[in-house]
Amino acid sequence: MKKTYYILVFLLLSWNAFAQTSDNNTTLPATQPEKKYPEIKGYVGIVHPLYTFSKDGNQPNFRDYYIVGNPWGINIWKSPKFGISFEFTPFIKFDNNTSKLNNFVFHPGVCYRLGHDFTFVFRAAYETSGRYGFTPILNKVFIRGKQANFFAAILGPVRFGNDHAPSLTASFQFGVGF
Repeated sequence: MKKTYYILVFLLLSWNAFAQTSDNNTTLPATQPEKKYPEIKGYVGIVHPLYTFSKDGNQPNFRDYYIVGNPWGINIWKSPKFGISFEFTPFIKFDNNTSKLNNFVFHPGVCYRLGHDFTFVFRAAYETSGRYGFTPILNKVFIRGKQANFFAAILGPVRFGNDHAPSLTASFQFGVGF
């Protein structure tokens, strides 16, 4: 559990470093210049698989071990509503006082802005564990800053292959976009 506290401290320090409140002495022009596309944005986060459902047996995270992912990605927005995304996520497993890189996921996908700071992302998934599949994601920006945005997301990774039954994992992610 100490590892979880270290992750939370890291995120709080990141938030403190990147969060910017709006300057009350600055006024916005009557019309803001139109954004030019393509627009490239990056992000980094922490993903927590919560519970995996499978015919092989359901498995909660945090009970016998702890797995955490660290997604890094680039979104290329082709228009105000549509973009493509490339994400790379190493997963680390903490078990019996040891830790190791458990899996690495290449996660390309498409993004669609729904409005009100919500984005739907649909990703293909290719894992070094031999599994593959797709991941639907609902993302929400909660804090907008001058230099960074802070978001949370709900994920539903579906995986197949490598002589295992298909699985669905409920996951939660939070991070910072810049």
